[in-house]
Amino acid sequence: MYPEWILGAGFFCFGLIFGSFLNVCIYRLPRGLSVVTPRSACPECHAPISGFDNIPVLSWLILGGRCRHCRVRITPRYAVVELICGALFLLSFLHFGLTVESAKSCILCFLFLGLTFTDAETHLLPDAMTLPGLGVALIFSFFALVPGPAYNLFPTHYQSSATLGQVDFQLGMRSFANSLMGAAVGSGILYAIGWLYLKLRKVDGMGFGDVKLMAMAGAFLGPALTLFVLCTASLLGGAFGIFVLIVVFRKRFLRYRSGLGKQPASRAWQAAQVAMRGLEIPFGVFLCVMSIITWFYGHQMIQAYFSLFMIPG
Repeated sequence: MYPEWILGAGFFCFGLIFGSFLNVCIYRLPRGLSVVTPRSACPECHAPISGFDNIPVLSWLILGGRCRHCRVRITPRYAVVELICGALFLLSFLHFGLTVESAKSCILCFLFLGLTFTDAETHLLPDAMTLPGLGVALIFSFFALVPGPAYNLFPTHYQSSATLGQVDFQLGMRSFANSLMGAAVGSGILYAIGWLYLKLRKVDGMGFGDVKLMAMAGAFLGPALTLFVLCTASLLGGAFGIFVLIVVFRKRFLRYRSGLGKQPASRAWQAAQVAMRGLEIPFGVFLCVMSIITWFYGHQMIQAYFSLFMIPG
């Protein structure tokens, strides 16, 4: 068996490679382009990128973040995505070892990381990532058990070790049921919220891509952790909205006050509210980030919450 540091280094390197491919997906999928052909090229001068200029992270550093041919600046997002993907693959190995769960973890991180940056840049969550991700999560539920109530609702009964294979199959079916319940909980709650907002406000408040995203997240995480993702992502999204509101208010207030206008605070508040009405907050970013965090540390976070806020009996 290889030493643990060699396996960890291998996971990290594979993460860098998959992160490089993920950059292709982030750029091409929202534009309806193939991720296979043509080969990568500079978006400015369209010169094909050679193999030695396509080494994850290293090529970006050597080229100084610029195209070799036209010297146009290349966004650091490419190197950032590759590094984060490598770190998440390494964390998957450290957290789960060389197991089926680590393979599932790498796929989960790959998908949610790509969707995070895609939604942040384009406000789109491509079906080419969410729907296959949902299918992969359901398949993996037979091999990597998904937490949920199905184990208690449908307990397994066996009489001897001769039925061990049947018990494993039964556990797999219960795990699959938990995965289905998680998908239903995640997508159903977001769909209901979006439908209610549309009925009350007469405008779409949430894209259907978020619904499919949470179906995928629920299939990976199970119903309980999916609820945790929805709650914490909503808190983060709300905090981000308040932060943006404060920033806009401050800028407007300083401008009106320096112009010696009347009632600068009142005018700044009105201007900030108008600006917020046209602001599209990429809620998928918060859902994806919290899905990754919950996958690794959700149970510990929930236990820590109850240990802090539960009143002793």
